[in-house]
Amino acid sequence: MVEYTAVMKMDTKIVRDELWLLSSILKWSFFSIMAGVVVGAVAAGFLIALDWTIEFISSFSNWRYLLLFPALLFSLYFVRLLAPEAAGHGTEKVIDAVHRKAGVIDIKVVPVKLIATIVTIASGGSAGKEGPCAQIGAGLMYGLSKIFRLDESDRKKLVICGISAGFSAVFGTPITGSVFGVEVLFVGQMFYDVLLPSFISGIVSCFTASYLGAGHLPEFIIDVPILAPSLIGWSLFAGVFFGTVSVFHIECLNAVERKFKSLRMPDWQKPLLGAAILLAMFLLFGDQYLGLGMETLGNAVRGGNVPIAAFALKSFAMAVTLSCGGSGGVLTPTLFVGAAAGSFFGNLFGLDPSITSALGLAGVLAGSTNTPIASTILAMELFGAPIAPFAGLVCSVSYVVAGHRSLYPSQVMLRPKARTFVRRSVNGKPRITGRFEGLSYGRIIRFYFDNILNRIVKRK
Repeated sequence: MVEYTAVMKMDTKIVRDELWLLSSILKWSFFSIMAGVVVGAVAAGFLIALDWTIEFISSFSNWRYLLLFPALLFSLYFVRLLAPEAAGHGTEKVIDAVHRKAGVIDIKVVPVKLIATIVTIASGGSAGKEGPCAQIGAGLMYGLSKIFRLDESDRKKLVICGISAGFSAVFGTPITGSVFGVEVLFVGQMFYDVLLPSFISGIVSCFTASYLGAGHLPEFIIDVPILAPSLIGWSLFAGVFFGTVSVFHIECLNAVERKFKSLRMPDWQKPLLGAAILLAMFLLFGDQYLGLGMETLGNAVRGGNVPIAAFALKSFAMAVTLSCGGSGGVLTPTLFVGAAAGSFFGNLFGLDPSITSALGLAGVLAGSTNTPIASTILAMELFGAPIAPFAGLVCSVSYVVAGHRSLYPSQVMLRPKARTFVRRSVNGKPRITGRFEGLSYGRIIRFYFDNILNRIVKRK
């Protein structure tokens, strides 16, 4: 009788737990579908408006680049006056809101960011279209959380769904967008309780945007070779190269931002200076480094000719645009940088430039944003499953080589990428620093020598 009662209690507990889990699934399925539909529809409107504006302004021929002067000036003050928290590249602000503001995002960010980004990119500013969609998604979901009076934990989860939905709508890659929205928040850890709602919102958003006619990344067909030992070696080497390019890309943005902040001139003159620099780049190198640059990206992946320094010039153009007051994201230019760097790598070593461009696109994204899993999935969604082993190696190595830096300074580094680094508090803030920082090389060598010697003595 006692055993029967114990079994009944255990069965009741199992049923109760399963009911709670089922209710959670139903709850987040409802919110995630709603997030996907709402964000997908608004993102589609933004993308269609952006495409229409670019097409309209393109009718003015090369004279349209003179619009950079009023456009960047408008973007700076339009954002500063109406929604100062929307300044800069969008995804970074969303990550900061999730970590430091409990997911609170002013709903004014949505229209302000949408308009400022269209003006910046359509005039020729080198920025991405994904950042605004991330802010749009996050802002809309914060508004939805207020309507349903969700607590802080659920609000942050819903905002993350908005981020994933925004990325999925822009690139037409639902799995990449879903994983990226979760992986980009923390380096070294993923919160799996957000994966299900993130997947649902990303998939629904992608199909909603597609149904409404929003554009996606172009489809590519490349001939991926069969996995072989020599190709594994090349993939590892390519990962080191693309990790180095990621470091350059991040530091270029940081250096240009610091330079613009240090300039002793009125704020209204900085957009004009940035526009002059971009116009000079157009006169010297053509217009392939202005705007989104999707034509050059597609040309690189198809094995076409791409200038040797294309990745460096695009990185610089993006840094100038965002540092002088332009509005937009960093991912689309980063994909350009990766594809162009891959083309250079392939031509340098006599490899198929279409394959190396595809790997570069994923590898530089992984290193620049610390998202090796999402970047590997992106390569698979764009170029097919056979590229998976090569992309996985390239993205993993690039992620490590890039070190503890990111295009998104608000990313939380939870785990160091090697044992020679530790996470410790510096000036009251957690930071990843060298384990032997401040010690001379002589002391480090003696430390390891003594450890080896002690182990040999113990074995004897």
